[in-house]
This record gives sequence, structure tokens and C-alpha cells, in this order.
Amino acid sequence: TAPLQAADRIDADTAFKRLKALEGTWEGTPEAEGLAEEGVEPQKLTLEFRVSAAGTVVMETMAPGTEDEMINMYHVDGDDLLVTHYCSNGNQPRTCLDRARRSDTALVFDFLDATNLDPAREPHIHALRMEIEDGGPLESAWTSYQGGEPAGVMTVRLTRAQ
Repeated sequence: TAPLQAADRIDADTAFKRLKALEGTWEGTPEAEGLAEEGVEPQKLTLEFRVSAAGTVVMETMAPGTEDEMINMYHVDGDDLLVTHYCSNGNQPRTCLDRARRSDTALVFDFLDATNLDPAREPHIHALRMEIEDGGPLESAWTSYQGGEPAGVMTVRLTRAQ
């Protein structure tokens, strides 16, 4: 997708409203490129989105109630939309919406900074791409880095739980 002109770039508030509309439970099976262990079948993944703090934050819980549970917090910060990923590895990478790289259905978030992490050496989530189709499925692709280089992508196509 070619970079969009400034007038075509999505603003943080509009993108945040799209995330709020995801409130509820979603299910799908991850596909891991470069991350999967040989011979291990991927397990179904549940995501729960909840709007909180008087509508100022969206909390996404990945694999709720399991030992692999992780939290993603989405919030507007001025003109930016940020995501903090509270990883089971004990680090907290933050990504920021790249308004120039979005499409009609995609939100793209790129690495901003992190706590409890040396991003040049340690494994971490470095980017996120969410394809959000009105009334349809959600595709979430998480890019991990190791040693300052891309290490793999976990993609999951999700549908609302019944």
C-alpha cells in the first residue's frame, strides 16, 4: 500500500473507536511463522476486549484464565494511539499507531519503546497489524524480534464467540 497523504491518514480517535467496537470475546487458531515448535499443534486462542476507565482504554486479554494470559492496553495519548503489551516474559513493549501505513481495514502499530527489556538483544513483540472488518472477522498479526531482528509472526484470524 502506498503511503497516504496527510489528509487521508487515520487519526488516533477514529482508530480508537474501531478498537472499542471489538468489545466482547473472539476466538481463533494461531498460525506461527518462524515461531512454532516442530510437531506441536496450535491451540485455539481466545481474546477478550473490554472498554474500561470511563471509555479511555481498551483492555485486550489474550488466553484469559490460562498460564499464558497476557494483556494489551490501548489508549490515546494526544495525537497518538498506543498499545502496551504486558508479556508473559515479564517485559512491556509499547507500540504506536503508524497512521501513514494503515488501510481501510488495517491498523498498524510499530515499536516505540519498552520496560524490562533490551530490544537489541532480548525477544519481544515489536509490531502489530490488525485487520478489522465491519461485522466480520478480526485478523491480528504479532511480529516478534530477537537480537534486534525479526524472529517470526503469529497471525490469528478470529471470529466473535457465540
